[in-house]
Amino acid sequence: MEPQKPPPRPRQPEGCLVVAVRLPVRIVVLVLVVPVRMLWDAGVVAGRVLRDTVLRPVGRALLWLGRALFVWPLVALWRYLLVPLGTALGLLGRVLLVVPAVWLYRWVLTPVGHALAWAARGIGAGIAWLVLGIGAGLALLYTRVLTPIGHGLVWVLRGVAMVLGALGAGVYAVVAWLVRHLVVVPAVWLWTWVLAPVGRAVAWCVRGVVRVLGMAVTGIGLVLYWIARVLFVLPALALWRWVLVPVGRFLAVVAREVGAALGHAWRIAGRISLAVGRFLATVLRWIVVEPLRWVYRGVLTPVGHLVRDAVLRPAAKAARGAGRAVREALASARESARQARADFRRMLFGDPGKSEAVARREPDGHDTRTLERSTTALTKD
Repeated sequence: MEPQKPPPRPRQPEGCLVVAVRLPVRIVVLVLVVPVRMLWDAGVVAGRVLRDTVLRPVGRALLWLGRALFVWPLVALWRYLLVPLGTALGLLGRVLLVVPAVWLYRWVLTPVGHALAWAARGIGAGIAWLVLGIGAGLALLYTRVLTPIGHGLVWVLRGVAMVLGALGAGVYAVVAWLVRHLVVVPAVWLWTWVLAPVGRAVAWCVRGVVRVLGMAVTGIGLVLYWIARVLFVLPALALWRWVLVPVGRFLAVVAREVGAALGHAWRIAGRISLAVGRFLATVLRWIVVEPLRWVYRGVLTPVGHLVRDAVLRPAAKAARGAGRAVREALASARESARQARADFRRMLFGDPGKSEAVARREPDGHDTRTLERSTTALTKD
């Protein structure tokens, strides 16, 4: 199912101000926009022609040049130098380092390690036996000597602590009674009968002063509020309501109409620019392209065919014949050089011995096995 389109909004009635502003604004904007649109279209066409005729070929040439200067040399360097060199270095490292290291680990370090481990186990067993003996002696010393001494010290310290505790309790009781009757009782009497009444009187005075100051500040703030309201807020409100809002609405109408006029003018200017461009293209075609095409077809093509048939093809044929003669001469020279080398080797080392014929187990060409014959390589004489 096709999605339902929302119903069009009802068009609001336009006032006389909008109608009076729209027509002159559209005329002025059209006059101003047409040259800009034509320049824009001319720039677009020029840019496309520049892109297709200059930038793309130059970019492709630069891409090919970059490949030829950087990519292909790097690939060749990697493929024909670094990879073989790395392989050779890996093989050399394996022969010079890995194999000796494996041999050293297997036949030297492993036996030495086993011997050291056996010695370490023996030494560890001796040290453990020694430690166990020392531990047994220390346990006996702790059980038979240190424990009775500790019990005696604990009993003595407990008695001293009990005596010191009794003395401390008596001293604490005396000090507490002195502090209570010399400090706490006088301080409570001073707070109850002197400081508390004085503090209440001071607090009442402060509250009265704060209340009077609050009333004064409230009255001054109310006066300042009405002065600011009358001198600033009401004039600003009147300016906003009776001046800025109407002016803003007028400017909004003008801006909306200017935007709509710019859209219409841009589309109309596009059609005008398209018509002018087609006219200029037609004129250019009949003035330049068609004569050039006629010259190419009627003059240059026959001349080119004549040059091709009368000059280029015979020259190419002669060049091919010369190349063929040069190749034959080079082939004969190579054959002569090969024959001379063979004669020189024969002169120095003599004729090579002919290889003796070896009896074949396979039948000859005329004695091969067929479907009508039972002779095979195993049953033939």
